[in-house]
Amino acid sequence: MVTLDGKPVSVDDLLPLALTNVGHFTSMRVDEDGGIRGLALHLERLVRDSELVWGVGLDAGRVREYVRRELAERGGGACVVRVTVYDPAVDLGHPGDAGDLHILVSVRAAGPLTLAPLRVKSVPYVRDLPEVKHVGLFGTLHARAEAQRAGFGDALFVGPDGLVSEGGTWNVGFVDHDGTVIWPQAPVLPGVTVALLQRHTAYRTAPVTLARAKGMAAAFATNTGIGVRPLSAIDDTGFAVDHPVLERLREAYAGVPGERV
Repeated sequence: MVTLDGKPVSVDDLLPLALTNVGHFTSMRVDEDGGIRGLALHLERLVRDSELVWGVGLDAGRVREYVRRELAERGGGACVVRVTVYDPAVDLGHPGDAGDLHILVSVRAAGPLTLAPLRVKSVPYVRDLPEVKHVGLFGTLHARAEAQRAGFGDALFVGPDGLVSEGGTWNVGFVDHDGTVIWPQAPVLPGVTVALLQRHTAYRTAPVTLARAKGMAAAFATNTGIGVRPLSAIDDTGFAVDHPVLERLREAYAGVPGERV
C-alpha cells in the first residue's frame, strides 16, 4: 500500500527516488491498538530534516492526515508506516532547485518486537550526513551485506576516529559493568527509540572506542521496529544477552504510551 500526497502512486512518481535517490524518511511502528510510540518525535524529525536537506519547511499536519488515511484504509493490525519526503522534480544536474516537497506513505506488516540476539561485525564506515535519516542507503546496505557474507547478522560502524557510532539501520547502546547505560558520543542518527529510552531510564553519553565497546557487560540495538534487541557478539567478543538492564530497557520501552495519529 503506497500513496503520494494521499493519492495512488505511479511509476513516474517513483522514478526520481529510484534514479536520483534524494530524500529523507522516518519509519513508525503502529501497535495493534493504533498507537505509535514517539509519534511527535517522528514528525519533528521529518520537519527538521526537511529544513536540513531542502531548506524548506514541512507541514506536519499534512503528514498526519496522509498517515491517518492509510491506516484507516488498512483497517487495523500492527504495521510499520514509512513516510518519505522528496521532490519528484529533482534531477542530478540541479538538486539545489528542489523544494516542492511531496509525501510518500507506505505501509507494511510489522514483525515481532522480540527478536533473537544479533551478532555484528565492526566495519569502518560513517554515513553521509549521519544526523539525517536519508534514503541514500547504498553504503549502509553494502556494509550489511559484507557483514552477512562473513557470517554475521549486521554491521556496526566505526568512524575514522576509532569511535563506535551506530549500526546498519539502528542505534547501538551499551551497559557498563556498574549497570550504567552508555550511548556512544559520535556522529549518529538521533533515534526516536533512543530519545524515548533516555526519557525513562538513566544513562550517560560518552565516546566509545571499539576496544571499550568489547569490554562492556552488554550491548544492544534499538529502532522503532525492534525496540531493544540484545547484541550477542561484536566480532569475536560475546556478550550476556540476559543482562537485567536489558530487561529493564525492554520494559521501559514497552511502557511508553502510544500516540494516536
